[in-house]
Amino acid sequence: MAVSNEILKAADPALRGSIPEVLADAGANRFEEEADLQFLKFHGIYQQDDRDLRRTAKHWQFMVRTRQPGGRVPREQFLAYARLARRWGNETLRVTSRQGFQFHGVLKAGLATTIREINAALATTLAACGDVARNVMAPPTPATTSLASEVQADAALLSDALLPLGTSYHDIWVEGVKLDLADAPPAKPDPLYGATYLPRKFKTAFAIPPNNDTDLLSNCLGFIAIADPATGELAGYNLAVGGGLGRAHGNQQTFPRLADVIGFLSRGQLVEVGRAVLQIHRDWGDRTNRKHARLKYVLEDHGPAWFRAELERRVGFTLGEVRPWEFDRQGDAFGWHRQQDGRWFLGLHVTAGRVRDDADGGPRFLAALEAVLGAHPAEMRLTASQNLLLADVADADVESITTILAAHGVAVDPAAQASGVRRLSMACPALPTCGLALAESERWLPQALGVIEGVLGEYGLGGEDVVVRITGCPNGCARPYLAEIGLVGKAPNRYQLWLGANFGGTRLNRVWLDNVRGEDLPAALRPVVQRFAFERRPAERFGDWCARVLWPEQDATAAALPAAA
Repeated sequence: MAVSNEILKAADPALRGSIPEVLADAGANRFEEEADLQFLKFHGIYQQDDRDLRRTAKHWQFMVRTRQPGGRVPREQFLAYARLARRWGNETLRVTSRQGFQFHGVLKAGLATTIREINAALATTLAACGDVARNVMAPPTPATTSLASEVQADAALLSDALLPLGTSYHDIWVEGVKLDLADAPPAKPDPLYGATYLPRKFKTAFAIPPNNDTDLLSNCLGFIAIADPATGELAGYNLAVGGGLGRAHGNQQTFPRLADVIGFLSRGQLVEVGRAVLQIHRDWGDRTNRKHARLKYVLEDHGPAWFRAELERRVGFTLGEVRPWEFDRQGDAFGWHRQQDGRWFLGLHVTAGRVRDDADGGPRFLAALEAVLGAHPAEMRLTASQNLLLADVADADVESITTILAAHGVAVDPAAQASGVRRLSMACPALPTCGLALAESERWLPQALGVIEGVLGEYGLGGEDVVVRITGCPNGCARPYLAEIGLVGKAPNRYQLWLGANFGGTRLNRVWLDNVRGEDLPAALRPVVQRFAFERRPAERFGDWCARVLWPEQDATAAALPAAA
């Protein structure tokens, strides 16, 4: 696949393929050429089928992902998205773990219209997928200090600087031009990405210590905001490189990795450094083995000292020494809070990020948000934990918004929204639409969380906050390797159980059990939770106890085993 992808990109740097012709063919309900399937990803699109219905026939559909730097979604943009989800999608919007929105269930007949109207709403799907820099994440919480506004501005600036400049996206989706490929002039290589773009995807995040609400160290490129101790204003950033969580079952050459923090830069150096890091990935990433193509393996193979030297050679200046920083927590703000400017913001929990109207008598979330933003001037912010915020709310609108939400079954009080375990949870979509899913994730999440809460309750820990994340495969889209309890799909109804990451997102977890059936999860957790209840130190978190107590025991057991022949 790696060699095939590289050949396809080199042969058609414009990433056009036969996409315009297939779009124009009303009799085609899908794309069949491998080049088209790969190029669609660069345009923010995945072709999928409903795996629940495969026994009868493949039901082709598309996932469309938007790019929302820093998770910001202006009011009119969201209202346009809601209309598109109802008209062309499956009447849901999904908050991604990278602060974007995904439309699911879009049929080919509505694909071009959906993307054209997304662009008409002053958004884009360009580079939301593919071998390019993905959506740039940043702390979404509205400014409670000047630092937050400055970091958001820098994230938007860098996002623009990392966008590819190819014209085929706009020709196909925005202008709707039918391209005559025979007469089209040869495409020029992108000035940043070159003719074959990147070996794999490239992820970027900003964070403001001590809150690591973007899981910054799991990214290829990270900027840790450092405040001037005298003024409190943004002095610059510690630079983190080489994080990434994707792995493959049974392949020890693939593994999750946290980024190395290698130096300090000023705000004025941000764009130059960000582009240079991306180009090192472009030039040094492995194009022969797609499973070894992420920037984290460049760091693992060459080391952070080599990387810093190569970066300084490219930018022509020396990075400063790393400045003191600490991440001690993660998570979002829920309920009503004051902003720095005196206005309000509201944090709302969204189970697995799925914004929908519950057909079984639950919250009508999509309709509620349409009603709120249809009546009140506010901005939406998407969080990296798949929740959302309503920002810039005037004093006079707080009561009205609370009333509208209540009328749709949406609570605003944090305790009424969800338990601590549920507010800290994440899941990837997995089945039935993700072609890589080995097991359930989003659809199993509510049941799995109920099991975990039940086991905690058995030992007097019903109010305990524990970070739980579930994925249907080992690629790690919901970042399970940074969870106190991570469940990673291995086969239908079978999961690896990972334990022991910390709350600050600076320690990965470990495999505790390799193969747990869904119905056996209570039995798998019960002995661990029982010990935690009786052996924990005052205020010690579950993940920290696992690392302090279980890991040494696990190491001792492994050391006592006979060496493999």
